[in-house]
Amino acid sequence: MNIQLEKLELIKLLAETNDESIITSIKNIFNSEKKDWWDELSEEQKFEIEEGERQIKRGEFILFEDFMKKYR
Repeated sequence: MNIQLEKLELIKLLAETNDESIITSIKNIFNSEKKDWWDELSEEQKFEIEEGERQIKRGEFILFEDFMKKYR
């Protein structure tokens, strides 16, 4: 697939359409890509991530390599 050719074909289709629903749908696609994944998380998920960061700062972790040595 030639991505540049695909984009040019989409530009042509967009330029030729007068269908507002298509234009709105395309805008929605681009706007949805701009969302920050953090905002999509639940409060519990955010808390768990933040707690993991606090544990790392306190040195309460082991390296993955060390973990794997234990179970090999």
